[in-house]
Amino acid sequence: MITKVKRKSATSRLKQQLQKEFPQLDVNGLFRKVSIQSTDKEKDPDTNLLLLEGLARITQQEPDWTYVCARIYLHSLYEEASMNRFQGGPYQDFYGLINELVQRRIFDLELLNHYTREEVAELEAVIAPERDHLLTYAGVRMLADRYLARDHERNLFELPQERWMIIAMTLMMPETKEQRLELVKEAYWVLSNLYMTVATPTLSNAGKAHGQLSSCFIDTVDDSLRGIYDSNTDIAMLSKAGGGIGVYLGKIRSKGSDIKGYKNTSSGVIAWMKQLNTTAVNVDQLGQRNGAIAVYYPVFGKDIFAFLDAKLNNGDERQRTHDLFTGVVLPDLFMEKVEAREDWYLFDPHEVKKMMGFELDDFYDEKEGAGSFRERYEECVNHPLLSKDKVPAIDIMKRIMISQLETGGPFMFYKDTVNRLNNNRHEGIIYCTNLCTEITQNQTATTVEEEVTADGKIIITKTPGDFVVCNLSSLSLARVVEADALERVIPIQVRMLDNVIELNKDKIEVKQAVLTNDKYRAIGLGTFGWHHLLAKKGIRWESEEAVAFADELYEKINFLTIQASQTLAEEKGSYPTFAGSDWETGRYFSERGYEGEEWTELAEKVQAGGIRNGWLLAVAPNASTSIIAGSTASIDPIFKKQYAEEKKSSKIPVTAPDLSPETTWFYKSAYEIDQKWSIRQNAARQRHVDQSISFNLYVKNTVKAKELLDLHLSAWKSGLKTTYYVRSTSHEDVEGCDSCES
Repeated sequence: MITKVKRKSATSRLKQQLQKEFPQLDVNGLFRKVSIQSTDKEKDPDTNLLLLEGLARITQQEPDWTYVCARIYLHSLYEEASMNRFQGGPYQDFYGLINELVQRRIFDLELLNHYTREEVAELEAVIAPERDHLLTYAGVRMLADRYLARDHERNLFELPQERWMIIAMTLMMPETKEQRLELVKEAYWVLSNLYMTVATPTLSNAGKAHGQLSSCFIDTVDDSLRGIYDSNTDIAMLSKAGGGIGVYLGKIRSKGSDIKGYKNTSSGVIAWMKQLNTTAVNVDQLGQRNGAIAVYYPVFGKDIFAFLDAKLNNGDERQRTHDLFTGVVLPDLFMEKVEAREDWYLFDPHEVKKMMGFELDDFYDEKEGAGSFRERYEECVNHPLLSKDKVPAIDIMKRIMISQLETGGPFMFYKDTVNRLNNNRHEGIIYCTNLCTEITQNQTATTVEEEVTADGKIIITKTPGDFVVCNLSSLSLARVVEADALERVIPIQVRMLDNVIELNKDKIEVKQAVLTNDKYRAIGLGTFGWHHLLAKKGIRWESEEAVAFADELYEKINFLTIQASQTLAEEKGSYPTFAGSDWETGRYFSERGYEGEEWTELAEKVQAGGIRNGWLLAVAPNASTSIIAGSTASIDPIFKKQYAEEKKSSKIPVTAPDLSPETTWFYKSAYEIDQKWSIRQNAARQRHVDQSISFNLYVKNTVKAKELLDLHLSAWKSGLKTTYYVRSTSHEDVEGCDSCES
């Protein structure tokens, strides 16, 4: 009886508070329809959720309802967590929560090893429960369902502000004890105010006993049986820990190539893609979703047509890999041949290596219109004994576009543009990008050799290649720009990202990835909420003002990120391969035309004092965490002003953020926007992003081939490094990569 009275009293206080905060809404009428359920297991826990979801669907007419629904849902979370923790109310005894979940092997013991009871009490004092009210209904639902800590029976223990604090505490563990607490408080301030979000693996796994913190990985597969199977094992190990995988297959010999001199024996890349497809399905990510693997193949490989057909829904199922994502590697020369309607030649990489003494994919054009790739390509074309297939270049592009309109992919990777702007070209080459097309870092294949010693022992030697790791987090543009907080947020964000590298040394099971992570200390600071920001500022998407604003804003973000990494280098040292990099030579700044007193001073500081991180910026899709932060995804325009976020048992309505009579005119649907304007915006920001950007093209299902081709040519000519999905109105629900959605 006492519990029921307390619950009734708490409900009454909540109702009064909501009526006071939202006087324009009929909150009393709502409470007559929605009875806040107890967490008694005998009652149907879904009743309120269904009622709340029904109510949330009217938020397009009255957006504030989403915050009312969020508060009601939070109330139920508070009750559930309080009951499971045997407490009288929410946000009590933070140390007790940590200790309890460590005992249950949900939290990592390192939390208690790094923070004393007194320090935890000090941190508990800065937890601000009222910041829960920043969350929309869709945001708090996603946070609760996917990320808040629960026990093995799925009972809720952790609350939103405690998740932010646990993340802050975890990411500041590598700091010295003297400054650690103040840095934790600063990191909590940034996270709890939703000025930025961390990547999905960090959001889910920080402070937990299991799981690593990085988003994506990229492997380069060696052309050997042991190399192929060893790579598959590595991919499986990363996939089980929640990582999205990019795989470069361009070195594998083509179908019909020889093996040990026996002609027509190789089965080509499709056979190994089938193997990876099985891995993607059977080795899932933390038991929540199938593994996410993207495979990349160069447009000059003989298996290109089979590769482009691999995801189609018709044809020979034995040649299909429906559960993989695909991407195609495109040199400038190919795009020139497409535009000129000229022929293109396809080669077997194994035969080229054996006969020519080099691998064609090891080269790129150092200048626009000239360079070592086209020189080597012409050598192969003109060699009388080298086998080659001649096809019209436009025929390959047609097959690319057919697949894109049916499946959304392949993704496009413009190799020459990427490598010409590679900060660390002194250390290697970039063959492809990751699953979500925003990461561009050096790659080499890992090789494995076996040796039998004189005393009968077998020694297997693995020579590690550059196995790329993506460490991501993203600024919430509308919120952080409106608060004029970029100068405060970015330094702590860069520090948090850099510490992910330290924390993951013992968590990533593929050791060549750990070595590469430490070698370059690459991070990917990104953004989301671009359309949200434009709407709040009253800037039309299709305007010169939007293009100029993108240029200005991303230059500022880049400047502050370089500055933060340079300052960190003075404190902790530069990344190991800094010497000889574009950072050290100053080429990074001159090639991008950075001039003026501030840029000159910063360039001199970097050259003299180093920089902590070899790559800095990358803009990921971040669809999931942008919903948590109540904003729009990445740099994308919205699909609709209102849509439903699909869940296993329900749909959560999502409304364009801050939708009002004033902003509604600036929320034009992606499918109604002239994509040339999106390309121009992205070209403006790409200059300031040293890696790449997950950039989607949106077309109607009535698009003509010539129109889509024109968009691809425009993207390439404008200097875009990659493009992600081609999303059409016939399949607008194509899934993205959840690992990178930070």
